[in-house]
Amino acid sequence: MLDPTLSETDVRKRFIDKDIAKSNWDDEQITTERYITKGKVEKHGDKVKRAPGKKPDYILYYKPNYPIAVVEAKDQTHGLGDGLQQAMDYAMILNVPFAYSSNGTGFVEHDFTTGIETELGRDDFPSPQDLWQRYKKAEKITDEQEKIIEEPYYYRPGYYKPRYYQRIAINQTIKAISQGKQRILLVMATGTGKTFTAFQIAHRLYESGMKKKILYLADRNILIDQTMDNDFKPFEGVMTKISGGDIETSYEIFFGLYQQLYKHNALTQPYEKVQKDFFDLIIVDECHRGSASEDSEWRAILEYFSSATQIGMTATPKETKKVSNTLYFGEPLYEYTLKQGIEDGFLAPYQVYRIDFDVDLEGYRPGPNKKDDLGNPLEDKEYTRHDFDRNIVLLDRNKKVAKKITEFLKKTNRFDKTIVFCVDIDHAERMRRLLVNENAELVKDNPKYVMKITGDDKIGKDHLDYFIDEDEKYPTIVTTSKLLSTGVDCKTCKLIVLDNNIESMTEFKQIIGRGTRIKEEYDKLFFTILDFRNNTLKFEDPEFDGEPLVVYGGDKTSGKNTPESLTVEHTKKHKPIIKDVTVKIVNERRQVYDKDGKLITENFIDYSRKNIMGEYTTLEHFIKHWNSLEKKEAINKQLEEYNVFLDDLREEVGNDEIDDFDLICHIAYDQKPLTRQQRADKLRNKKYLDKYSGIAKSVMDALLDKYATGGITNLESTEIFNTQPFKQIGSPMKIAKDFGGKQGLLDAMTDLRNELYS
Repeated sequence: MLDPTLSETDVRKRFIDKDIAKSNWDDEQITTERYITKGKVEKHGDKVKRAPGKKPDYILYYKPNYPIAVVEAKDQTHGLGDGLQQAMDYAMILNVPFAYSSNGTGFVEHDFTTGIETELGRDDFPSPQDLWQRYKKAEKITDEQEKIIEEPYYYRPGYYKPRYYQRIAINQTIKAISQGKQRILLVMATGTGKTFTAFQIAHRLYESGMKKKILYLADRNILIDQTMDNDFKPFEGVMTKISGGDIETSYEIFFGLYQQLYKHNALTQPYEKVQKDFFDLIIVDECHRGSASEDSEWRAILEYFSSATQIGMTATPKETKKVSNTLYFGEPLYEYTLKQGIEDGFLAPYQVYRIDFDVDLEGYRPGPNKKDDLGNPLEDKEYTRHDFDRNIVLLDRNKKVAKKITEFLKKTNRFDKTIVFCVDIDHAERMRRLLVNENAELVKDNPKYVMKITGDDKIGKDHLDYFIDEDEKYPTIVTTSKLLSTGVDCKTCKLIVLDNNIESMTEFKQIIGRGTRIKEEYDKLFFTILDFRNNTLKFEDPEFDGEPLVVYGGDKTSGKNTPESLTVEHTKKHKPIIKDVTVKIVNERRQVYDKDGKLITENFIDYSRKNIMGEYTTLEHFIKHWNSLEKKEAINKQLEEYNVFLDDLREEVGNDEIDDFDLICHIAYDQKPLTRQQRADKLRNKKYLDKYSGIAKSVMDALLDKYATGGITNLESTEIFNTQPFKQIGSPMKIAKDFGGKQGLLDAMTDLRNELYS
């Protein structure tokens, strides 16, 4: 018989826990109310918070590395199957084959392997072995394959456990390889743990005995060194780094650069020193680069070891007429996108400032007889933003970029790690020098505050590890061109500056990925992009899969495409430098993304006004609603449903002291806004406080001060009396006594709130 007085917790303890346990599920196989996502980071104005993460009531595991079912519980005011759709949603996220709903009287099962739903009694909940056999049969898993699939993850106490999406990628790869698949592509956004995923795949295959000789291929030393020192460190003792093309065959795990294994014009290639079947498994890091190209020299290595299982890993699969990952590796076996990572709260969201100069939008034409700084005549033609710093240098434009970067850091934190992406090495050096001059007082304290890190600069490259290190302050700002666009794991990078022309979506995604890592203990929950070249229009491209929090300004129409072949690291040709042309910043119009991730292309204030008035048609209508709210902070949540974000609006208006009430009235109904301090002073001038005396008057005066500095929410809870200056006045009980008791105090606070807006 149903008991509507039982809570969901009661139902779980009295019924569901017992029913699952008696079906031979032990404690090691059951997790309850464990978060599978972190909760999306949300930023409005200066406020940064996390939304709630996703937390199934029960996850049931056949083996520690194989969750097999999700159970959602409901209290007995709900029907038996009322939690099933929620359970199915969790099951699809976790990629598990069975979902259940229960209110304690039995279970409803959804079997994803058949699509059939079944009602079960309390004694009929299936055992772990029952579910595994059903899954095994549906997936056609043999006993031999099962031994490989069941090989556990590498784990020791305190070691990192796979996140749900990493587990899916690992398990699907192990299963596919056990079933004979030889070419596998895994697509995982930058910052989601590709190398950790690769390690767990390699470890399980190695320990199962299926793959004993493993090669990890990359194209940069830093990628090899990071991987060996971090994720693959448990292989220490059986792994080696290939040096000079020599493959020491006594080891079992090998790390190599493509460039070391393939030599131009060599009669015998270094990789040919071992037999074609020497490697059992090859993991290709960042496979969107050279290995994807059919005529690539790197590809020759993979084709020589064609008998090996080969796994391509990338954040940005490349598909062009000449280069294709999927043509070689096949369609992705698993994909975890930037958008998913941001939604789950594992990756940092970002805000965007688009900044355009007049010369970027209008072009620059020298006119006849114009000469550069060396006295050389200039060709009388129109130069566009794609020419600046590649074919011609407008020095004032460079200075304005350096100034804007510095202004932004002064408003936020001058020691936020910053990467400035430039057109080429020459441009990177010029920006380094200008940033030094803009930040001379900090450079005086430490000359490494600003550094250039490019492929030709040994001193700069030697300081890359210090830039990456979360605990190292210097260098703080680095200028670069191509070197830092991929593979550099700087978890605390909070500002990315784009002053180069990024024509490739692959490169754009890689550069954005430099900021997507979260490091909460270092206050890194989101990052900012300053875009001086209109690159962030790529956010609106269907190929891009992660929307920014907010976009400020910028022109949406100007700019011409430049062939990708022009995006070179360095050009040695002479660039004319023009020192006497002044440039101006234009188009600082603000744009934001709504709660559904769609770009709001119209003026943000106009958009907000329209949405506010769509809900409250007149000023009188809004005021009536405002006065009816017991707690005014509720207006924030209500307006967010209509894509109106007050903190963002306040920042747009440029006055942090405006009250929510005045901000709404000003934006929507063209009322002159008062600051909180002005409202508080207005009440004092009306002699409002004269009706109180003694301690009560001091308390009300202090409450007005709290409102002026912190807003109306300070007057909506008695918790305020646990702060200064109230603690000096007396205990909450003593304060309430001077108002005739707690209710008298609450009534006084209500009256104060009403009078502020009368």
